[in-house]
Amino acid sequence: MNKEVLKQIKALQSGDLVRVEWFDASVGKSLATGGVIDVPVKSWGIYIGVLGERSKHIILAQNNFKYTNGLYDIDYTAIPLNWALTVKVVNPSEVSAEEAKVLLNSFLAGRCRTLKRRITNHERAH
Repeated sequence: MNKEVLKQIKALQSGDLVRVEWFDASVGKSLATGGVIDVPVKSWGIYIGVLGERSKHIILAQNNFKYTNGLYDIDYTAIPLNWALTVKVVNPSEVSAEEAKVLLNSFLAGRCRTLKRRITNHERAH
């Protein structure tokens, strides 16, 4: 685990707009390597926390849909903590701490959708 990333995460506040640079992993076959290919990724979103029992993930809310009385549906990205290279605050307190808490609660209640993205062979194997 990258100690610098852990230090960067400890400095975050829920509701900060952040950019996370990380490596996704794709498994493919080629005549030359036939192995795992690291794919660099940059994700932007509202930091709502680090969650996970066995494998910690950085959770970024990327779109939120406010229906009524604090009921949200959110699109999110969950980035495995050990895949992160850097975490940088783009704009502190982009959303209030109260709204970030509502987003987190909506996430925990299952009112969320994952953004459609390619599923790698590595992810299928786990």
